[in-house]
Amino acid sequence: MFEKILIANRGEIACRVIRTAKKLGIATVAVYSDADANAQHVKLADEAIYIGQSPATQSYLQADRIIQAAIDTGSQAIHPGYGFLSENDQFALACQQHNICFIGPPVDAILAMGLKATSKALMEKAGVPLTPGYHGTNQDADFLKQQADKIGYPVLIKASAGGGGKGMSLVERSEDFLHALASCKREAKSSFGNDDVLIERYVIQPRHIEVQVFGDTHGNYVHLFERDCSVQRRHQKVLEEAPAPQMPSEKLDAMRQAAIDAARAVDYVGAGTVEFIVEQDGTAYFMEMNTRLQVEHPVTEMITGEDLVEWQLRVAYGEPLPKLQNELQIHGHALEARIYAEEPEKGFLPAIGKIDYLHYPTQNQYVRVDSGIVEGDEITTYYDPMIAKLIVWGKNREAALIQMQHALSQFHVDGLGNNIAFLEKIVRSESFKQAKLDTNLIQREQNFLFSPEEIKPELVVAAAFIEFLSKLNNNSSSQKQLWQAQPLWRLNIAYQHSIKLNYLNQNIQIKFASHEDGFTAEYNGQSYPISGQLIDAHTASVQIGGAQQKLSFNQSQQGITLFQNGQSYKFAYIRQDFNQADSQADEGHLKAPMPGVVTQVLVSANHSVKKDDILMTLEAMKMEYTIRAPKDGVIVDSYFQVGDQVKAGDELVEFQPAQEEVA
Repeated sequence: MFEKILIANRGEIACRVIRTAKKLGIATVAVYSDADANAQHVKLADEAIYIGQSPATQSYLQADRIIQAAIDTGSQAIHPGYGFLSENDQFALACQQHNICFIGPPVDAILAMGLKATSKALMEKAGVPLTPGYHGTNQDADFLKQQADKIGYPVLIKASAGGGGKGMSLVERSEDFLHALASCKREAKSSFGNDDVLIERYVIQPRHIEVQVFGDTHGNYVHLFERDCSVQRRHQKVLEEAPAPQMPSEKLDAMRQAAIDAARAVDYVGAGTVEFIVEQDGTAYFMEMNTRLQVEHPVTEMITGEDLVEWQLRVAYGEPLPKLQNELQIHGHALEARIYAEEPEKGFLPAIGKIDYLHYPTQNQYVRVDSGIVEGDEITTYYDPMIAKLIVWGKNREAALIQMQHALSQFHVDGLGNNIAFLEKIVRSESFKQAKLDTNLIQREQNFLFSPEEIKPELVVAAAFIEFLSKLNNNSSSQKQLWQAQPLWRLNIAYQHSIKLNYLNQNIQIKFASHEDGFTAEYNGQSYPISGQLIDAHTASVQIGGAQQKLSFNQSQQGITLFQNGQSYKFAYIRQDFNQADSQADEGHLKAPMPGVVTQVLVSANHSVKKDDILMTLEAMKMEYTIRAPKDGVIVDSYFQVGDQVKAGDELVEFQPAQEEVA
């Protein structure tokens, strides 16, 4: 077995490879950029080599630097992970030329499957079923239109070198074809440097099912069953599961055999995934082959009990496949949810910033979390905004769904937008529960998925009560925290207090008054008897009107977030506009009081201002905060523009106070 390998990747997949390598006694080398200097994969590896600045083009895509890092550290092999250089034939060739083992397929196999048109021609020759269409070399616009007319509309125009939904266009009418073709070719040229396209009949309500295959250098091939990846947004996967539910067994057998035929046709070695578009009747058509380990490989591991990274390492070292086909079986059902820093309600725009609070579900034989992120890490614009992969297992699909709902309810992220609540709704949706799966599921269920979750008044009161308990605790002069010392009703404190919060841009006020049995909360004209205690910094036990519940929460500079059943409810503190003192500044330097996004910049260098003039506004937790001039003076410089993300303490404006006249 290898003594040392280099992982040419970052984040969760680098951590994932390192874990298996350690299990096998293999030393590991990480590579990192400026942005990843303190990343988890760097800390987990035995060695780490700096390869460049934060943009991937200047670091993780610098093949020469990665090869040199492998040479310098004496690494015998390079594991490319997924993305970046994992399907780059020139990188695989460079490894070969430097006598470094590329833990992936041969160069010829990457080349054969790298272009959609080429791979489809090969698959057609191998007898693998294809979607009706044209994938030839003639790229004349009029000729392509003739082919589309012959296939019948709707058709999909696809960039031959494309992926991830780029360079792809759905055309429903003949008269729209040439315009769509020109647009598709421009995007393909810009994204992939190649404007060749292919044309396919558009499959209505398709399922996206892929088969995991493995080959070795001894001529053995197996499949490790299939995964359904139909739940997608922007042509990118969100939820995956294995095995594919509600598929006729004969259709699955045909797909699995077609996948092995595809691998054998290109003398494939290592882990590969053959992707199919599947019609509602189960008819499957070859789409493409990914010549690497997939993001969603853990669901296959959960139902087979196999470590696919270990398989990759053993096969790359020249060993035969660990198991043959008759030794592989499906056990139970697995689901994977991709936890992203993104805003589903804003078209899934990536969210950037610091993760203030991160709590993973308890991991056991039913629940697994793959991540390269810890609390306090920054999600940047440089890389994919994935926080983690949540994988669950059950004895059947129904049991796995229950596990997923519970695990999502225990997965808490605060500090930036995320898709946990959205995922929880998908899992609860009728289409998903009934396994009515296709790539249009999110669109079909959009009214349910994107409707705001109504908040019960009791939860509003609970949020204010937790804030109230925190204030009691913080105001205590006792060495021992009040809420740990004795129940609140025994404190013998006559106490009245108002808590003011903002929820979804509405100001709310809850008044608390103490009495012998606890407290009474007044909110929205209603009275609520309430008692409880803080269990720890993120958990409280609250009893309202006889109903007791344990609540998870996080408090930050901006407010308090409650987590319940996969949903997060953000309550912002109501503050006055921030003047010089509020923004943690001396007279000359106005700083951000909290992380947020700049929504207005009303001044520039040499701009004269009066005391309390608005200089800038920030948005945080869906509330707007105003930065005002502390005195009359002049703006020396303004450091941010509209749309910029700022961290707490960032200097926003340099300010020169006016000279006060001496009487």
